[in-house]
Amino acid sequence: MQPEFWSGKRAAGVPDNIDLSAYRSVNEVFERSCKKFADRPAFSNMGVTLTYAELDRLSAAFASYLQKHTDLKPGERIAVQMPNVLQYPIAVFGAMRAGLIVVNTNPLYTAREMRHQFKDSGARALVYLNMFGKLVQDVLPDTDIEYLIEAKMGDLQPALKGWLVNTVVKKVKKMVPDYQLPQALSFKSVLKQGQGGALHPISVGHDDIAVLQYTGGTTGVAKGAMLTHGNLVANMLQIDACMQQLDDKGAPLMKQGQEVMIAPLPLYHIYAFTANCMCMMVNGNHNVLITNPRDIPGFIKELGKWQFSALLGLNTLFVALMDHPEFKNLDFSNLKLTNSGGTALVKATAERWHEVTGCTVVEGYGLTETSPVASTNPYGKLARLGTVGLPVPGTAFKVIDDEGVEQPFGERGELCVQGPQVMKGYWQRAEATEEVLDAEGWFKTGDIAVIDEDGYTRIVDRKKDMIIVSGFNVYPNEIEDVVMSHPQVASCAAVGVADEKSGEAVKLFVVAREGGLDEAELKAFCKENFTAYKVPKQIVFRDSLPMTPVGKILRRELRDIA
Repeated sequence: MQPEFWSGKRAAGVPDNIDLSAYRSVNEVFERSCKKFADRPAFSNMGVTLTYAELDRLSAAFASYLQKHTDLKPGERIAVQMPNVLQYPIAVFGAMRAGLIVVNTNPLYTAREMRHQFKDSGARALVYLNMFGKLVQDVLPDTDIEYLIEAKMGDLQPALKGWLVNTVVKKVKKMVPDYQLPQALSFKSVLKQGQGGALHPISVGHDDIAVLQYTGGTTGVAKGAMLTHGNLVANMLQIDACMQQLDDKGAPLMKQGQEVMIAPLPLYHIYAFTANCMCMMVNGNHNVLITNPRDIPGFIKELGKWQFSALLGLNTLFVALMDHPEFKNLDFSNLKLTNSGGTALVKATAERWHEVTGCTVVEGYGLTETSPVASTNPYGKLARLGTVGLPVPGTAFKVIDDEGVEQPFGERGELCVQGPQVMKGYWQRAEATEEVLDAEGWFKTGDIAVIDEDGYTRIVDRKKDMIIVSGFNVYPNEIEDVVMSHPQVASCAAVGVADEKSGEAVKLFVVAREGGLDEAELKAFCKENFTAYKVPKQIVFRDSLPMTPVGKILRRELRDIA
């Protein structure tokens, strides 16, 4: 279906198209907003708030350092590996202003996962939190990384408090393992050296890559989705356009420069990266960064300090918050936007959330490859639970059968997305790109969907064997490839099973070699090689696995057993 099909179907106030010529790059969005909203708060974390003017100054200092004190040229890659702390937006916007491509890296990666991403992207610089220094030391010899910039939790705190925070993190909580990286420069000294230096303006446009965002692959190898400045600008404008929906009084839902957005989802994940880190730039809103959302009492205490108007989360997080007795005592009078993404929203969770907060949870749909938002539900009473809503402005959906033929309304098929937010392709993987992107720019999502006559879309199944754990994609091939490297594993298969907490969890079926294998030993091996969400929750030993005549393991059959 062409974009025109959705014209007039969106909520009042939401345009059918966006003006892509409004900004040439993410940098232009950033610089214009920093001037326009100079004295407004941009980011808050751990009791410190940066205004847009301060963020402008600090990111310019970071960019100036990169330009003057390194030989990194525009287009080279810099990896950023940090949780939700103030150093993150400073480093990301600073790197982009210096013309570099940001490689978003999960701080919870194991050495194996880090090694792959750093090598594949060809990153020559890395900004990381000292808690991960030991891992950085382990993988460094196998990468092209020459420049290390080390941040500490207390960097942006007043001097004495900063020293105290860093001491507690290292000495009391013992969160910083011993390591030796004498060549690393401290984040603070980088800002100091770059301060007041002239920033050489660099010319970037819509086609230039802004971010390499890694996503799992059906082949088991994580691929870097090339998201351009044009992709990210488009998605910022699309999300912003959806927030222009008119309320009962005829005023836009979100007001420029007045909203407080809570950001518990990790900024290195594409959902929060675009929605929290990027989109708020367009409208000058204030982001409160939650560094450790798993600490529910601490999270609720932080929520109590703000008159917050928007919260981005996922099913697991909503449940954990509501299960805490203090949550219901918070002030929800300003909350007008709760967005759910990353994983399917459970109906009971949505109903309970509305009961407790008075705000409707709105579900959308997106992928790393679509920067990420492809569709979203209208807010309030117009939201349709169980659907992922309508394509965002300037975007079209269609569903196709196995032969690539477009299907009519109400018929199942693979969902395809076309729009200015669809990635340029996979980094240095032309074949993988051709498999999912056609000449007309239609991206095959691998999800099976039904589009109804009103244009609302329901995701009904997955074409790929992907497992979604708490909003993160887990590919069975990757799990199996690594587990097969254990000397006592003869064969194995990973499938997804329903899980109350995380939506889905990984279940592993294993055939052991002679001499046997202990479950605890295999679990420890998995923990060493995988980020926590990829570690199999259940391990089942069997004498054999169901296979096709040519020896391909039948995962679907195992899923039925599971």
